[in-house]
Amino acid sequence: MSNALTFTRMGTANTYDTARLNVGSRQTILSNLQENLTSGKRVVRPSDDPVAAAQAERALVRIQRIQTEQRALEVQRNAMAQAEATLGDAVGLVQEMRQLVIAAGGGSLKQEDRKTYASQIQSLREQLVDVVNRKDTNGIPLLGALGSELTPFLGPLSGNPDYEFKGQPGQSASTGVTVPLTVDGHSALMFDPRRDGVYNAAISTTNTANPLDGRRFGTDTVQVKDAHKLEQPAPPAAPYTYSVTFTGATMNADGTYNVSYEITSPTNPGYTSPGPFTVNNLKADQLQSIPVEIAETDGAKISFNINATPTKAPDGSLVYSPADGDTVTISASPSMLSVIDRAVRDIGSAPNNNAASQAVGQALANLDKGLERLHNIRGYAGELLNRADRITGDQTNRTIQLEGDRSRAEDLDMVKGISDFQNAQVGYEAALKSYAQVQRLTLFNYIS
Repeated sequence: MSNALTFTRMGTANTYDTARLNVGSRQTILSNLQENLTSGKRVVRPSDDPVAAAQAERALVRIQRIQTEQRALEVQRNAMAQAEATLGDAVGLVQEMRQLVIAAGGGSLKQEDRKTYASQIQSLREQLVDVVNRKDTNGIPLLGALGSELTPFLGPLSGNPDYEFKGQPGQSASTGVTVPLTVDGHSALMFDPRRDGVYNAAISTTNTANPLDGRRFGTDTVQVKDAHKLEQPAPPAAPYTYSVTFTGATMNADGTYNVSYEITSPTNPGYTSPGPFTVNNLKADQLQSIPVEIAETDGAKISFNINATPTKAPDGSLVYSPADGDTVTISASPSMLSVIDRAVRDIGSAPNNNAASQAVGQALANLDKGLERLHNIRGYAGELLNRADRITGDQTNRTIQLEGDRSRAEDLDMVKGISDFQNAQVGYEAALKSYAQVQRLTLFNYIS
C-alpha cells in the first residue's frame, strides 16, 4: 500500500462567510452582555431563561401582595392606636370620678357639698359618653365591636330607659397579616349579670331621714357565686332584682333584739323565698353584720352583709336597726355608665351621711369592677398593637427572603458579568482581525 496525501481545498467564499458569521455572533454576544451589565440583570427577557423568569415573577407578585397587606395593616394599626388611646382617656375619666366619689363620702359634708360633687361627676360622665362614642378618621366607631350604629352607646338622654349598646357584641379575630379595626366596646363598658355579677345595693331612706335617728344601716359589696347559672327574666322585666324587707324587731330579756326579714323578686314572680328569716340576739351597743344569701333555683347565689347599729331616742327607747320597714334592693347594673348615673343620683340626693356612705361604698365597688374591664380591654388593644409590630417584622423578613429569591433568579453577578464581557470583547476583536485577514485573500494581492 502506498501512503497518499489528502488535500482539502476550501473556497474563499466559504471562508468569507465563516468569518462574517463569527463576527456577527461575537457582536451579538457582546451586545447581550453589555445589556446585562447595563440593567444589572442576568434575565432581561423571559426568553433568556424561562424558568428563572417565572421564579422572579412569582417573587415580585408576592412582594407586591405583602406591600398591599402592609398598607392595609398601617390603617388598622392607626385605628387600633386611636382605640387604645380612647380607652386610656376613658380610664382617666373614671379614675377622676372615683376620686370625687371618695371625696363625697366625707362624714363632715353637708348635703349641698355632696350635690356639688355629684355635679362634677355628672360633668365627667358627659365627657365619658363623648369619649366612648369616638370615631376614627373614616367615621367608624372605635369601640364598635363587630358592627354598630354610628353612636354605639345610647343612654337615657337619647330616650332609652337605660344605657344600651347599639351593635353586635364581640371582638373581630386577627389573622397572620391583619389586626381588627375596632375593639369590643360592649365588653369594655357594658355589664352582663351572668358574666360580671355587678350589682347595686340600695337602702330605703325612710327611717334614716329622721334627725333623731343616728343609727347606722347599710350593706357591703354584693358577691355572686356561679353567676352564669342565673335565669334571665323574660322581657321587659329588669333582670335580677331582689328586695330584702325587714318586717319587725323584738326586744329580748337580756337586752338583745331579734329582727325578721323577707326576700322577694319583683322581676321574677316565680321566685320563692325560703323565708321569712329571723336573726336573733343582736346586741344593741355593737355594730352588727347580718349575712344575707339569695339562692336561685339553678344554684347561683347572691350574698352580702347588712351592717347595722341601733341607737337610742331622747326618751331612752331603742331605735332598732334594721327597723321595721327597712328595705335593701339588689339590682343588676347594666353598664359602667349606669353605675356612674346611679352614683350621681344617690350621692346628690342622700339625706344624711348614712345614705351617702351607702351610695359611695356601692359606687366605689362597682367602679372598680368597671375599671378592671376597661383595663383588660385596653391591655388587649395594646397587645393588638404589639401584634401589628410583629406582623410588620415578619412581613419585612418575608420581603427580604423574596427579594433574595428574585435576585438569585434574574440578577447578574457583576464580577462574573464584567469578566464575561471582557472575554467577549477580546473574542470580538479577534474575530474582526480574522475577518480582516480573510478579506486580504485575493489574487490581486499577488499580482505585481
